[in-house]
Amino acid sequence: MLTGLYITAAARCAPPDNKPLPGELANCAPYLKRELEGLKKVRVIVALGRIGFDAYLNYLIRRKFIASKRVYEFRHGAEYGLPDGRVLLASYHPSNQNTQTGKLTKEMFRAIFQRARELADK
Repeated sequence: MLTGLYITAAARCAPPDNKPLPGELANCAPYLKRELEGLKKVRVIVALGRIGFDAYLNYLIRRKFIASKRVYEFRHGAEYGLPDGRVLLASYHPSNQNTQTGKLTKEMFRAIFQRARELADK
């Protein structure tokens, strides 16, 4: 069981084809910033999909915690220690496209959250 879990989104609406444009993500960035800054005890960030991954890295750039996204490669299971002491875990998004094709299995998704729990319990 995971406790102390908070789920948010990089985009606040479902755009056509579920593919938000850069401008739509930029419009939602202040909401994401406000939510993240309210979470004082966060130790692990699980980014679901490249959009979530990039949105969190862009937040870190705006906060000047990192200089660029260059060293952070998105791939399922990627794990990065961040300068602020948090850990960023990447997962494929649990969309029908990923789950129905087998790109993301239940076991893969479960493993991400098991790892998040291990890291949070340290």
